Amino acid sequence: MFNKLFYAAVNDWGENVFYPTKLGMAVLVAFFVVLIILALVLTGRKMKLANMTRQLVFSAMAMALATVLSELRLWRMPLGGSVTPFSMLCICLIGYWFGPAAGILTGMAHGMLQLILSPMIYSIPQLLVDYPLAFGALGLSGLFWKAKNGLLKGYLCGVVGRFFFATLSGFLFFASYAPEGMNPLWYSVTYNGGYIFAEAALTVVIILLPPVAKALAAVKRLALGNG
Repeated sequence: MFNKLFYAAVNDWGENVFYPTKLGMAVLVAFFVVLIILALVLTGRKMKLANMTRQLVFSAMAMALATVLSELRLWRMPLGGSVTPFSMLCICLIGYWFGPAAGILTGMAHGMLQLILSPMIYSIPQLLVDYPLAFGALGLSGLFWKAKNGLLKGYLCGVVGRFFFATLSGFLFFASYAPEGMNPLWYSVTYNGGYIFAEAALTVVIILLPPVAKALAAVKRLALGNG
């Protein structure tokens, strides 16, 4: 079955990797759509149709903005990963607006969209950790959607969640890249922490600015129909 979904190839670094076949790409797209639908159904069961439509629109806008910003790399790491202007924040906002279920599922969908746009994997376990799990963890921001200073707390929680899965992936699947004599886990921690927390630091500085904080609070009211 795997051979019907992916075909083997060699990338620019001489590594054995896999790319989706036409059927595989269709499965990835279907998975993406299912996650979006689940996010709406699980969080919108008690919503009116207008509110569900508003959630879909705001989530789609945030995901689209995150996708665009993920291509505007301020710093690109040599073996994958980059510092982008606020792309993680856009996904965290969905959890901040609509709660953890919507945030996690939409984050997972965003991860699958990233894979669809750059469809190369090393294995199915690596695919799961690097895409739906790592990006879905950004939706943990929703744990603080009703808390005081919820955006800051939620954003940091989501970033730590993504860092956990990125580090896990580096340790499990890319340990061979660690310099000779360096512990692979420590290598993964420092490599992934470098770009993830650099972007997080930049974002925290911006969202703590009073005008920005006020604007983001206003956007949340609009997203919830309270504006």
